[in-house]
Parts: sequence; C-alpha cells; structure tokens
Amino acid sequence: MQDFKIDTNCVQAGYKPENGEPRVLPIIQSTTYKYDSSVEMGRLFDLEKEGYFYTRLQNPTNDAVAAKIAALEGGVGAVLTSSGQAASFFSVFNIAGAGDHVVSSAAIYGGTFNLFSVTMKKMGIDFTFVSPHASEEELDKAFKPNTKAVFAETLSNPSLQVLDIEKFAAAAHAHGVPLIVDNTFPTPINCRPFEFGADIVTHSTTKYMDGHATSVGGVIVDSGNFDFMAHKDKFPGLTTPDDSYHGIVYAERFGKAAYITKCVAQLMRDLGAIPSAFNSFLLNVGLESLAVRIPKHCSNALKVAEYLKNNEKITWVNYPGLEGDEQYELAKKYMPHGTSGVISFGVKGGREAATKFMDSLKLAAIVTHVADSRTCCLHPASTTHRQLTDEQLAECGVSPDLIRFSVGIENSNDIIADIEQALNML
Repeated sequence: MQDFKIDTNCVQAGYKPENGEPRVLPIIQSTTYKYDSSVEMGRLFDLEKEGYFYTRLQNPTNDAVAAKIAALEGGVGAVLTSSGQAASFFSVFNIAGAGDHVVSSAAIYGGTFNLFSVTMKKMGIDFTFVSPHASEEELDKAFKPNTKAVFAETLSNPSLQVLDIEKFAAAAHAHGVPLIVDNTFPTPINCRPFEFGADIVTHSTTKYMDGHATSVGGVIVDSGNFDFMAHKDKFPGLTTPDDSYHGIVYAERFGKAAYITKCVAQLMRDLGAIPSAFNSFLLNVGLESLAVRIPKHCSNALKVAEYLKNNEKITWVNYPGLEGDEQYELAKKYMPHGTSGVISFGVKGGREAATKFMDSLKLAAIVTHVADSRTCCLHPASTTHRQLTDEQLAECGVSPDLIRFSVGIENSNDIIADIEQALNML
C-alpha cells in the first residue's frame, strides 16, 4: 500500500477491495477453505505457498486487521491473538523455552507479572525483574548466558512508568537478544517503539485499539529488524530445522518475516489462541477511529490531571503528560503527542478513602477494564494486582492507595464534575 500517514492507515490499511468486492472488510466466518487438489493444499501445509486451510492458523479477516496494525506500527508482519495475555505469552514463548531466561521490567500489568513469575516459571523459563528506571549497569547485571529476550511496557499499567526504550534496546542488543515492548497504552498514535530500537511490539487490542469494550484480543508485531541468524546459537527454534515442517529453517526461508511466520505456523497451530473473525471485524471498526479518539483521551486526561493536582483531597498524581511530572521530559521524547488517557492518583485517607471515592462516582464506572471510550476506574491493589505480595506491588509501582482512572471521550467538564462530587463525599 502507498506510504500513507498513520491516520489514513487507521482507515485504509490492511484491506483493499478489488472491483465489485465489498467496500467494508468482510467477516470470513469459516473454519475451512476449499481447494481443487490435495497437492495444492499440501503445499500450504509445507509452507511452500501462502493461503488458507484452517482458521486456527490463519483467517482472511484476522489477517487483514493484523496487516493494518503492522502498518500502524511500521512492522513487517503481525498476528492477532485471542487476548493481550496470549500476545505476551506467545511473544516470549516463540523464542524462549525450558531452561531459558528473560529480563523483564518489573513495572508491568499484574496479570503479565503473574504469567511470567508463576505460570511460565512452571514451564522452566526464568525471569529477572528490573526497575524500568534501572541504570545501564543494573540492566547489564540482569543478563545471563541463557537470556533470550527483554520485555517491558512503554507506559506501564497501572503505574504509568515511561520506559527509556533506547536504553533497554541498547542493553538487549549488547547481549544479542531482542527487545519486546507492550505498547498498549500509548498505541502507535502516540509512541513508535521501532523507531527507538524495539524489535517486537505487543498490544492488548482489548483496550484503545478496540476502544468500545466489545472484544478481547491481542496482537504481536515484528519489526523484522532483529537478525536472528547473527545470534544463531541463541535461537535454535528459528535458525535450525523444524522437524514438524520437513526441516524448514525459518530464518533462512522467511528472512525478516521469520519470527511472525514461526509464531503462526508453530504456536497457533499447536496452541490455537486465535480471535474470532467477528471480533477482528469489531476491532477493525475501532481502529478506524483510533487516530481521532486518542488525542481526545489525552486532552481530557490532561485537564483531569491538572484538576486533581490542585485539589487538596488528592495526595499525589501520576500523569507523565502533566508538566512538572518527574517523567515529563522522558514522555516528551518517546510520546511527543501525548501519553494516554490513564491517570493514577491517591486520595487522602488511603485505601478506605479510595474505596469511598470510587463508590461515590456516578459517571465513571468501577470496572475491570481500562482504555475505552467510557470513563472508568479501578483499585489495582485489591483487584488486578491482588495476587501480588506487598513487596511485588512495590516493585510494580502500585501503592495501596493507587486509583487507576481511565479518562474517556465524554465532555471533560462532566468528568471533572463527577470527580468533584465524589471527593465532596469524603
């Protein structure tokens, strides 16, 4: 497709109808695809030809939406997954297995922290967690001979720590491994991780990309920039023959598309964490307005953050887009057009006051969700992060009084009025 600007790609990328075909991306609600000969289908199973044979691996609707997101991030390819958690898991498991090690930022979503520290640990993959603000020396010490990747969030959920992408990328590359970043909160509208050295990007598309809280999903996007063959011994899954595909060597056969091809051909084949075509259709509808919605989320959030900063009942406010915030300059470097619509703050009176405040909200809803068109809030320490110890909560940057407030696209004055009346109840 022509090299369009990102807001045009939100609408146009991924699907181009031919003469007489549907103008809107169709829902291909089929598990199977018909061929005229078994020989032709056999070529698909041998990865000698592109095409569709079973939706567990690929589906035309899913692939069109994945291609759109790849265009938004500037990657060579992408694959949709059934959830953001599946995307996080696949992104690491595609290159790391039992006996391997991964360096991860400690400031990540609680579910991801649990996935890494508990579930994947049971699979034999060891994780070392570091501060997103670790020095170069501290980062260097975290690596081991068997380290296969570095994982982090560009803007952490819910602590809103801004990642120094260039520093983490330099550390990863110095040790011959790729940097994987979750770019869910800023989205490619506000942050372009590949331009700063990240190699692989993931998203929970459930959030801003969908935008309407209708469909759970995830995506993995590969930049194609990491040279796995240059570190052949570290990544045998990509650089040595895959016996399940007649000895294909992904890095040799597929070049820059090797990582994504392996993820689809191997992990999707065996684990099957795909989205439905209908969910992908809904995701595409959300993506079309992404470039319009994100600036509104950010402008509303900035107004709310300014209000909270000046309210005597608020003990602290964390919003990297707020001038004077300790992360403001770092945010300007990596997210020059804004961070996200998510704010974290504390209410005087601690956990009890936080609960009363949230129970008093009328416009904003208490939900286990974030980053959609409606304003909502959550108390992470007692919900999304409740499985973590106090020490782990501190590592993740989650204090007991932290309220995660996701500012929607309603009128900012109405949002602030709702906050004000709730604070007056304290």
